[in-house]
Amino acid sequence: MVAGNDEIHIGPRPRRTAVPVRIGGVVIGGGRPVVVQSMTNTDTADAEATARQVVALAEAGSEIVRMTVNNEDAARAVPAVVERVRAAGCDVPLVGDFHYNGHLLLSRYPDCARALDKYRINPGNVGTRQRDQNFARIIEAALTHGKPVRIGVNWGSLDQQLLTDLMDANARRAQPRSSRVVMLEAMIESALRSAAQAEELGLPHDRIVLSCKVSEVQDLVAVYRALAARCDYPLHLGLTEAGMGMKGIVASTAGLAVLLQEGIGDTIRISLTPTPGGDRAEEVRVAQQILQSMGLRAFMPQVTSCPGCGRTMSTYFQELAQQVGDHIRARMPEWRRLYPGVEELRVAVMGCVVNGPGESRHADIGISLPGTFEEPTAPVYADGEKVATLRGDHVAAEFIAILEEYVARRFGKSPAGAARG
Repeated sequence: MVAGNDEIHIGPRPRRTAVPVRIGGVVIGGGRPVVVQSMTNTDTADAEATARQVVALAEAGSEIVRMTVNNEDAARAVPAVVERVRAAGCDVPLVGDFHYNGHLLLSRYPDCARALDKYRINPGNVGTRQRDQNFARIIEAALTHGKPVRIGVNWGSLDQQLLTDLMDANARRAQPRSSRVVMLEAMIESALRSAAQAEELGLPHDRIVLSCKVSEVQDLVAVYRALAARCDYPLHLGLTEAGMGMKGIVASTAGLAVLLQEGIGDTIRISLTPTPGGDRAEEVRVAQQILQSMGLRAFMPQVTSCPGCGRTMSTYFQELAQQVGDHIRARMPEWRRLYPGVEELRVAVMGCVVNGPGESRHADIGISLPGTFEEPTAPVYADGEKVATLRGDHVAAEFIAILEEYVARRFGKSPAGAARG
């Protein structure tokens, strides 16, 4: 028995208080749900390809999309990208990513500055000798066009003068800290000093977002915990170079889950390295799944299925779980329109009698398939009650039909659903 009066607490800590910042039609911070964002990897100068990818990312669920604005051709193309995206009926906010020459491009191409919904700048590479003047020109563009700014510090392009100053000061300490700690402190200082400078130049407090991106999970957790305690700006979370495939997904999840559980973070981006020719929208789906798995957002009905064991030597339950998942993904565009709230649906596809009936009862709707040597029947449960027992060669089709009926009955009753149907 556990001693003491401590009770089990389920769920994240209360969200850190952050000022709300509006980016186009999306607000981050201010207690709003954590926002998913992504970034294109097309040549921005190719307005058609870039607009096509922006729309694809938005359709996958990205609520903000960022694109590189790295040269004059890209800056000239930005208004055309925005025009094509809006013509496609897509209102996702578009962010320009500026490094090194943002002060020049935003000044020389006012149509670009006007078309974007937010600017991202890196204080580590806006210049050295003329750093303050270049930074001021970017803030001036933001003020002229009424745009918010993300001050995004990256460990790989940190302000070297600031880092040197802090390293020198650390060397004079009686007990010097590790160089790793000093680097993280330099990142925080760079972000906060730049934000203070932006406000001194006239940028309102509620038009500033901060990020301090690193590539190691423990550094990510440490730097954002410290940054969160020192300001009330909204924070953009993410590893700066997560990596490919499973490594990138696991590392991103490991770092972001800790911070999100502590109430830290207002928008996230999963910086996966795509496979050659791979789907850029994978990073969007991973971000959504992190938030949904933690119970912070709902984007898609979740299918619970068991891993299989010696009791489930047949692959039938795996095939059914895949069929159900594929069916849900195919139906979601229409379900989302007709049945508000369907994103929160929980479905179970289980493979034997050990956990099958229990998991199926705990889900909104579930099926418990027979394991090896078990009676060849498959009970179906809805809202905790057995509603059918399936057998024979058409179990998959029959369960999917029951699923469709359940969705229509449960989620079609809402006023919004009735109005849209």
